[in-house]
Amino acid sequence: MASLLLGAMLGAALDAWAVLLPVSCAGCGADDRALCLICRSALRPTLHRQQLVDGMSVVSAVSYEKVARRAILAFKEQGRTDVARPLAASFATAIASAVAGRVELVSIPASRDGFRRRGYDPVRFLLRRAHLPRPSPVLSASHERAHQKTLGRHERELNLAGSLAVTGQLAGRRFLLVDDVVTTGATLAEAARAVRDGGGEVIGAATLAFTPRYFGDS
Repeated sequence: MASLLLGAMLGAALDAWAVLLPVSCAGCGADDRALCLICRSALRPTLHRQQLVDGMSVVSAVSYEKVARRAILAFKEQGRTDVARPLAASFATAIASAVAGRVELVSIPASRDGFRRRGYDPVRFLLRRAHLPRPSPVLSASHERAHQKTLGRHERELNLAGSLAVTGQLAGRRFLLVDDVVTTGATLAEAARAVRDGGGEVIGAATLAFTPRYFGDS
């Protein structure tokens, strides 16, 4: 009964807010919601586990398609930070599932162009919204990378090879890599390579979403 009352109160509050600041659902385009209830439910995590070619385990919360893809693109490319909370909740579930013992989070450094265009780092934004620790600043870009979107698996690997370096000594420290979307795994593999070369231990990775084009259900 209490949950029904809370849901009704939340719906009424959202209706009132929509009158003042009308928005459309980032998942389906319906009026008056950042994410409608149906699209919000589509973002609930269904954990997907996979292994990259280097043997590293990756846990992802959702498949990067349909509602999830539209919501993530809205967050990353259209400044729709109003959808960050449900995305962050799913991301946090994947991270919690991947954590084993005492670890530090480490994210991929955002490109200069991406940060300038958005005004924020999507992964760090989601971590803050999920009330998770800040990622340790142990990685830096050693050179600029070409845009990845049009590149295939092998081309991504070549583009990323040697693109990341560590900042400091990592011996005796354990890390979980975190990223928003894993496509081919090339970015995570390069990050793992850099951390290991710096003396750190990589226990695995967690992402908000995975691309089913390269990774089917498992």
